[in-house]
Amino acid sequence: MASDPVYIGLDAEFGHATSTSAQAVQQGIQIALDEINAAGGVLGGRQLELITRDNRSITAVGRDNFQELAQVKDLIAVFGGKFSPIYVECLPLAHELQVPLMDPWGAADQITDHHFRPNYVFRLSLKDAWAASAFMRFAQQQYQAKRIGLMLPNTAWGRSNKAALDKAAGRADLKIVGEHWYNWGDQSLIQRYQELRAAGAQVLVLVANEVEGAILVKEIAALPAAERIPLISHWGITGGEFARMTEGALDQVELSVVQTFSFLHPPSPRAKKLAAAMKTRYGVASAAQIKSPVGVAQAYDLTHLLVQAMQKAGSTDRPKIREALEHLPAWTGAVRHYAKPFTATRHDALSQDNVFFVRYTAQDTLVPIPAVKR
Repeated sequence: MASDPVYIGLDAEFGHATSTSAQAVQQGIQIALDEINAAGGVLGGRQLELITRDNRSITAVGRDNFQELAQVKDLIAVFGGKFSPIYVECLPLAHELQVPLMDPWGAADQITDHHFRPNYVFRLSLKDAWAASAFMRFAQQQYQAKRIGLMLPNTAWGRSNKAALDKAAGRADLKIVGEHWYNWGDQSLIQRYQELRAAGAQVLVLVANEVEGAILVKEIAALPAAERIPLISHWGITGGEFARMTEGALDQVELSVVQTFSFLHPPSPRAKKLAAAMKTRYGVASAAQIKSPVGVAQAYDLTHLLVQAMQKAGSTDRPKIREALEHLPAWTGAVRHYAKPFTATRHDALSQDNVFFVRYTAQDTLVPIPAVKR
């Protein structure tokens, strides 16, 4: 029926106490849906609606939520949040049930690099392999570092990063002096940090979310200045109330974070439009104050691409939409111009060229760092 809605699912970490990532992804999706609905909807006038579920960052809950959303009539795809282990857990289900799994944040390589064919996962986000190469290059160019320490979570995301970092260090002729694994929920990381520093680490690569990242930053800030080494962090810390949780300690620690998008870079026309919509719909005072900006922009672009595929398929048939996603024409979004968003052999819409670094300030702003000229 032309009056029946078409649904998009979102299962993300809304119940995670310090999360801003789930909300950012939801905002990006919703703004894209608002634009499409205002322009007349889809498939002859049908409106798009978003259905959300809360996985509370628990993989088993995420799997159950995915299975539940898959049963919704005329639901064309399920988006995820920031936690890579939940995407990995849902991979078999997505392919068994033939439901496109859309990734606007999770970075673990195996989310798109897996054995399932045809591939039902489409990512518009960072990959750990790209981040690892960028970490090593940044450590060399910004700090002239030769020895790196690693701090990693004992999860699928941490293991994905470890494999990628080992390869990247070898290519860059950098020495990893040691790695320490921690568990989510650990209350202190300073002993692991000091062990890596004592082993000769000139820079620490940190793979963390906001809770453990804030613990470490506060512990480093309490050390004498001579015992503080620079931190280069994965972007999990940008998915929550990190600046508030560090209680001003960011002013005492040199912390850089990998990103793929910033509203503070010279923005594209569509990025300007997205920032204006964030102000109108969600009351965000300025582009600099948009929380978890990669989640907003990447979810926005990925939603538009998904809907274009559905229009190309001419129905809500999920296998047809999956096929159409691999054959989309060029399109310019908020994050970048996509000459060919996806192909049959490439289900990542971004590339290494989109990776850069920002400085995380105590004022909760992510300020782009100019690239060092070679």
